[in-house]
Amino acid sequence: MDKPKREAILDLAKYTNERIRVKFTGGREVVGVLKGYDQLLNLVLDEVTEIMHDVPEGEPTSRTLGLVVLRGPTITLLSPVDGYEEIANPFMAQE
Repeated sequence: MDKPKREAILDLAKYTNERIRVKFTGGREVVGVLKGYDQLLNLVLDEVTEIMHDVPEGEPTSRTLGLVVLRGPTITLLSPVDGYEEIANPFMAQE
């Protein structure tokens, strides 16, 4: 009785060797080149830059991390960098 092989939730093959943006539970965010992944959504990214939004005033800062392995269960958002544009939250009260 062999169990059927689990398929990946997302097909990330089309994003291999492309720049992607990844956000995690807790608010951390990185941008890098997708080099590999598995069915649990663990990712291997190269040329990674972490974007830090915890700056009290001004623009977010960043730091270079290089090659990293990201754990799938902590990922909340995956998006390609090309075509990515942040918009204002329409549900927040306007100042």
